Amino acid sequence: MQKPYNILVLCTGNSARSILGEALFNMLGAGRFKAYSAGSHPTGRVNPFAIEQIRALGVPVEGLRSKSWDEFAQPDSPQMDFIVTVCDNAAGEVCPLWPGQPVTAHWGFPDPAAVDGTDDQKRAAFAQTLRQIRNRVQLFLSLPLETLDRMAIESRMRAIGRETL
Repeated sequence: MQKPYNILVLCTGNSARSILGEALFNMLGAGRFKAYSAGSHPTGRVNPFAIEQIRALGVPVEGLRSKSWDEFAQPDSPQMDFIVTVCDNAAGEVCPLWPGQPVTAHWGFPDPAAVDGTDDQKRAAFAQTLRQIRNRVQLFLSLPLETLDRMAIESRMRAIGRETL
């Protein structure tokens, strides 16, 4: 088996969507992927509703933390094969230069952490976002990455970001 692909899921706060993406890639990728997440302006804490959704999947939450994307731009950081931005804010920001020219795509999702309302309404927003991210992750995981060239992978990754969920 080849080494796992490294994927970095980026957002602004690294408290909800990117954390969900990290957990889903690690769970559904079944060793084929090693996922990380980070933010341009991390909140410093993972949203408790994100933790709740991840736990409900049976995925361990230890090690999930809100962190800066600067951690992944260091010379000794894991080299990324793929980078996905999951919120509209991060899509327009100037990202650090990533070594190795990873394939990049934007998959925008509404921010469940921005939902005002009862805890049940917030839970519903997080559950919906989890489903949407999971759908895109599954589409990506179905790609025959080993047989596609970089341009084809990037084109398909970006098309996944335009899918209506």
